[in-house]
Amino acid sequence: MVTSLPLFLLLLLLCGVGFGGGVRLGNGGYEDWRLGTATYVKESQAHPLNDGGGACGYGDLDIFRYGRYTAGLSAALFGRGGACGGCYELRCVNDIRWCLRGSPTVVVTATDFCPANMGLADEAGGWCNFPREHLELSEAAFLRVAKAKANIVPVQFRRVSCDRAGGMRFTITGSAHFLQVLITNVAADGEVAAVKVKGSRTGWIPMGRNWGQNWQCDANLRGQPLSFEVTGGRGRTVTAYSVAPADWMFAQTFEGKQFAE
Repeated sequence: MVTSLPLFLLLLLLCGVGFGGGVRLGNGGYEDWRLGTATYVKESQAHPLNDGGGACGYGDLDIFRYGRYTAGLSAALFGRGGACGGCYELRCVNDIRWCLRGSPTVVVTATDFCPANMGLADEAGGWCNFPREHLELSEAAFLRVAKAKANIVPVQFRRVSCDRAGGMRFTITGSAHFLQVLITNVAADGEVAAVKVKGSRTGWIPMGRNWGQNWQCDANLRGQPLSFEVTGGRGRTVTAYSVAPADWMFAQTFEGKQFAE
């Protein structure tokens, strides 16, 4: 019978807390729940989370398969764009006024940066001030865990593996003097830590992070099929050969291999 369990174990079960709090990521690593805070931006407001912009450079979030459950991260989490594409599971905790009953969870994708506002106190508008770990959610995501009237809520959050359909997507831009590629729809840990590109007449060329998940190198690779080597945030590497054909054009998007669980 449940009543025969020790009191501390009964409380753990009722609160939904397990002994194995870690969650497996694509490379076999684990992350545990940790405490932070969350706010949200109303969909009626012009904001990168809602209009398809954002510091990760993804553009239209529906086209790039990220949908409505997204978040901007404070500097302590954003890592100068390194966290772009990562997935976070979170739940509202320790606030019976605003948290939904049962502490349901929602999984969001990091698609933007939440800048600091050092002129305001941490609890009165300076929610993204360093070193706070804060997630600024889309309205749809926030309403999965808390009530709309809430201003800021305490949350538990953790990194989780990203479930993506299809392969990684490579959107090519640039000019005659440089090549830039936006990498989206990344599975496993969702992040991109390093990129190399190869034309049919070149060796592997390292690319640098321009901003968000836009990667760039100073090379003219037009007229050559392009291959990409992508290293995820936890060190796994996928090589996608001849992703773009020789007649590729700027602004085109191509699909390559994907990280497998």
